[in-house]
Amino acid sequence: MTSGVVRPRFGPRPGKAGATRFSLWAPGCDRLDLELADGTHHPMQAQGDGWFAIELDCAPGTAYRFRLPDGTAVPDPAARAQQDGVHGFSLLPGPPRPWRTEDWRGRPWQEAVILEVHAGALGGFSGVADCLAGWAELGITAVELMPIAAFPGARNWGYDGVLPYAPASAYGTSDDLKALVDRAHELGIMMMLDVVYNHFGPDGNYLGAYAPAFFAAERSTPWGPSIAFEREEVFGFFLDNALYWLEEFRFDGLRLDAVHAILPDDALARLGEAIRVALPLGRRVHLVLENERNDAAVLPAPFDAQWNDDIHHCLHVLLTGEAEAYYGDFADAPAERLARCLAEGFAYQGEEAPNLGHPRGTPSGHLPPTAFVAFVQNHDQIGNRAMGERLLALAPPQGVRAALALVLLAPQIPMLFMGEEMGARTPFLFFTDHGPELADLVREGRRAEFSRFAAFADAELRAAIPDPNARETFAASIPQPPEDADDWRRFVARLLAVRHAEIVPRLDGASSLGAHALGTDAAPATAVIARWRMGDGAVLTLAANLGVSPCPATLPQATLCIAYSGTLADGAIPPFSTLAFLEPPGTP
Repeated sequence: MTSGVVRPRFGPRPGKAGATRFSLWAPGCDRLDLELADGTHHPMQAQGDGWFAIELDCAPGTAYRFRLPDGTAVPDPAARAQQDGVHGFSLLPGPPRPWRTEDWRGRPWQEAVILEVHAGALGGFSGVADCLAGWAELGITAVELMPIAAFPGARNWGYDGVLPYAPASAYGTSDDLKALVDRAHELGIMMMLDVVYNHFGPDGNYLGAYAPAFFAAERSTPWGPSIAFEREEVFGFFLDNALYWLEEFRFDGLRLDAVHAILPDDALARLGEAIRVALPLGRRVHLVLENERNDAAVLPAPFDAQWNDDIHHCLHVLLTGEAEAYYGDFADAPAERLARCLAEGFAYQGEEAPNLGHPRGTPSGHLPPTAFVAFVQNHDQIGNRAMGERLLALAPPQGVRAALALVLLAPQIPMLFMGEEMGARTPFLFFTDHGPELADLVREGRRAEFSRFAAFADAELRAAIPDPNARETFAASIPQPPEDADDWRRFVARLLAVRHAEIVPRLDGASSLGAHALGTDAAPATAVIARWRMGDGAVLTLAANLGVSPCPATLPQATLCIAYSGTLADGAIPPFSTLAFLEPPGTP
């Protein structure tokens, strides 16, 4: 990708003398037509290596698609917008929208406090924009959108996207999205986007019909054949897509979904490095991973951080006692594993994970704390439950507060899920909007998925699992403020004020001084104490107890306490409490 050779590229682009150049890589075809919505067909010229192109004078908003030799009409896989859903005509983009925040260059990664949101559940791009001022007041500095690439129907989590360049029309137009980003930057908030480069959704992906080489049939993933990143055309498709979101829409970062399914193994690092090379100097852009492999090799470069599911799993087991599925890998010693997460990042660093039946992870203790994104909840950990329960439906509120305080005050990068900042109890369910045949398969497949859980072993109980395709399932997932919403907001705002004043300025150069679990002679460990030497030499100590009984502990002086949930006590960490202490430089 760095040879300097001009390569063909997907999507409509400026041609000669004001014309538009339409290009498509279709190595499975011997001919190809461009069809316009006025009914005209224009034969495209073969360019070699499977590429076809044509230049035409077309106005912004022109509707077009491609006709394959067998007569099949397909949208542009790099369409910037669609006219009538993912099966319809693609649309040429309109003129550029002027930016109000032309000089915005982003914020340092250590300042990030992320709020993950689903645009559709908040009323689309304009609905998210309406929420920004309130989030900024709380102390949120980064908003991460779940995937917005065009998907079938009007409702979807976003991971069934099939046209990665086209913002979903159900959420608004490209200009609406740019207005959202612009407004966020006016308020000092970074905007991040979740992108899916490991698979396409099952409905509306036509690539296999004209470019079967886009996929590597010999490699399988949970979603079907692996995408063939070793092919330069495929690699270029996704590199261009990443840069499209970062440059055209001025997103401040990307979160790459399930990168353990991006193959071959060297493709991920290549992609991250190529993105970095293409970005202008002086602009702060952050790249974050979801990676089941817990591979530290790509952290903190070319990727800034990884979602640390291990922290969530430890917290969840401590607060709920659940031990089925992947929680079983943490149920033996959740406090001890949580201590390791706080001190070293990953709980599993090459040890065998019993639920998986093979080793997981690589050593991560050498990485800075900011190489990990920590959370009490996210869309997966809520929505992948059969009934979509938030943690407040499963654990005592004071325990949830203690866990949230631990995450918001730790040197790792904290993330909340929409509604968590106000203590929402509404579920977040898995929802889709597929046609009848696929809707039946998804509904029955999801219910069958939970048959191995004791609570849903009976078929009648599984039948109560909400139908993903029902409009009511989506409606139930829209976060609603509970009666104590203001109290939760004050709690979060107080913690984030401490974070921004006392912890963020000291994060650069912070390193762990170790962590350990604590319990009593009569009960397993439910508490942890973790310490970090901060960048200015001060020592941050977090003491958290997620159990119902006080835990004896040697703590710093109470006068050094900068924040707490629950209560303060001498010689013990109170039940369901997190305490934060900051000792001056020179503290051993």
